[in-house]
Amino acid sequence: MPEKAPEKAKVAVLISGTGTNMAALLYASRLPNSAFDIVLVASNKADAAGLALASGEGIATSAHSHKGMEREEHDQIMEKAVLDAGAEYIILAGYMRILSPEFTERWHGRMLNIHPSLLPKYRGLETHKRAIEAGDAVSGASVHLVSSELDAGEVLGQIEVKITADDTPETLAERVKLAEHQLYPRVVNDYVGRIFDADWLLSQVRHLALALPETEERPSHGAPGWRTGGKSGKYFAYFSDKHHGVEHIALLAKTSGQDEMMALIDRDPDTFFKPAFYGASGWIGIILNRAGCDWDQVEHWLKRSWQAVAPKRLTKLLDAADEF
Repeated sequence: MPEKAPEKAKVAVLISGTGTNMAALLYASRLPNSAFDIVLVASNKADAAGLALASGEGIATSAHSHKGMEREEHDQIMEKAVLDAGAEYIILAGYMRILSPEFTERWHGRMLNIHPSLLPKYRGLETHKRAIEAGDAVSGASVHLVSSELDAGEVLGQIEVKITADDTPETLAERVKLAEHQLYPRVVNDYVGRIFDADWLLSQVRHLALALPETEERPSHGAPGWRTGGKSGKYFAYFSDKHHGVEHIALLAKTSGQDEMMALIDRDPDTFFKPAFYGASGWIGIILNRAGCDWDQVEHWLKRSWQAVAPKRLTKLLDAADEF
């Protein structure tokens, strides 16, 4: 039986012009180690040169002018195209629009941008001119998550470009653009690919589990597990990395029993499954290696499962902490 191709994140790229960063992302997406596929290139300008490049490479395109429209209305049109294409992430690549706070909030943690400075320096425009006038030795580019505040989201990666004595804003911009083409695909690949990476997923679960009162990590049957502390401590969660032949990387947590477990699976089979061995005792598998994993939901199940086995003195500690 041929080996199943690794799952890839689906991304939409928004552009307003030539789309050189989009092109860098597109060709990087075709390398063997790529964690993403571009499913749409969209623009607020129908004559954006990058649309023709994408179309010629077989990528779906969409364009809708923002002229004469309210910002929120145009954002909704662009977002609909993104969702219709099945994209799970939005990558801004020279998209010259300030997005509405509602749009950025809906895509919190799933929208990336590249900016031509070493943030937090020089947010906004004329970054190269400002860096030269400040006498900086280096400029560069930053990839960051998009937030409602301009160029203020978490920085995911940066690259430096030296400023020479005879640089102008134009010559510096040319070299920074070349650097962007190296940085952007790598950061996007690392960021969207981590949702399929067992080590990263384990680190997230571990952080949430160990935040619960008097919890300790202890392996069980070769898998990481978490239990309440002390000699009489009981397990409330396990981390399953495709154990027993299943394709899922998952958190295993306690339910109230078989009825609730099966009801959860029937209602949302893309999130829940019956784990081998543990399922017979009413434990539920919560799939982690998927786009759109709800980490608030993961935290909820960890806390609920912990409460099911923790002694009353500990549950009172958690209840008290939740009040603040």
